Amino acid sequence: MRAYARGELIDADRRWDVDETSMGEVLPTLEEMGLLSLSIPESAGGLDCDMKTYAALLHEVSYASPSVAVTLSVHSMVTSILSKQAAAHRRGEWLAAMGRADNLCAFAISEADAGSDPSGIRTSAESTGDGYRINGEKMWITNGLSARWFLTLVRLRGGGPEGELCMMLVDGRSRGIERTKIRGKMGIRGSETAVIALHDVEIPEDHLVGGVGEGGRVSAITLNEGRVGIASQATGIAEACLDQMIEYAKVRRQFGQPIGRFQAVANMIADSAVELAASKALIASAADKIDAGKADLPSSSMAKLYATEAANRIAYRAVQVHGGMGYVRECRVEQLYRDARVTTIYEGTSEIQRYVIAKGLRQ
Repeated sequence: MRAYARGELIDADRRWDVDETSMGEVLPTLEEMGLLSLSIPESAGGLDCDMKTYAALLHEVSYASPSVAVTLSVHSMVTSILSKQAAAHRRGEWLAAMGRADNLCAFAISEADAGSDPSGIRTSAESTGDGYRINGEKMWITNGLSARWFLTLVRLRGGGPEGELCMMLVDGRSRGIERTKIRGKMGIRGSETAVIALHDVEIPEDHLVGGVGEGGRVSAITLNEGRVGIASQATGIAEACLDQMIEYAKVRRQFGQPIGRFQAVANMIADSAVELAASKALIASAADKIDAGKADLPSSSMAKLYATEAANRIAYRAVQVHGGMGYVRECRVEQLYRDARVTTIYEGTSEIQRYVIAKGLRQ
């Protein structure tokens, strides 16, 4: 994995960033390597990785390409929740297909007026007797342009005073789906981000995931695992920045010596190494709890909060150590600095992570 990622993906990721083109070209290779099957049970042809192994793999991928890492993270958290919550007679069929490059998954929660607060969800579903009809618009959807499957949070009409939240699996080939690429992103430019409009999209009844009114619960389980994935993406970025800092500090000379010998630079490198190690420890702790069936929201939020904010600090230091060179596209840390920024935003902002942690401690 490391040989492939560092040998092939670093240069490709640089190209996607400059051209703002999708990393879709490597999906067939990811399929061959089994990386689209990380969270798919062995019974459906997958690898069925434990969370600790999964996090380590995402870290290695993100070191080379944060865009590929987030693509895999989103796809895998969908396959993971489907393996537990989808209708029993559908799981095997769906999951076996989702290990293929042409069956990429997306997680469609966010809307223009509903990001951190799911109570603002306006995408609606109404019963058709033998299924559901969905209308609405989802925003900031990773993998949105290529996805075959959308795990979608909707509000069921007639399911209570304002309608109950439900999670539904939408086939991307259905009539009434419109996809629009979001352009001009600061970073992670090789990852697809799209607006998904749903116009009278019909799905069968057994595409309901987790039961009526359980959309919030299913979403929380999915995001709990997803946050460990994003934390791992962040540590991959952070380690790449740290390695770039160390190497540059060895060869860049000022005042007759390598800049790494100056205490100010040495302190930045040391602080970054400590923060990276702490991030990995928090991820390992959260992953162990998930693997032991004792997952709790605060642990994953702690890992996500600390690792992503640490990655941003480490990326900042990497640019600082590189000086003027760190400010131009020619230098990789310039891109990593931009890539790190979104990790404190998606899969729950840092502010939401602090809220989740504090709420968990009060209970």
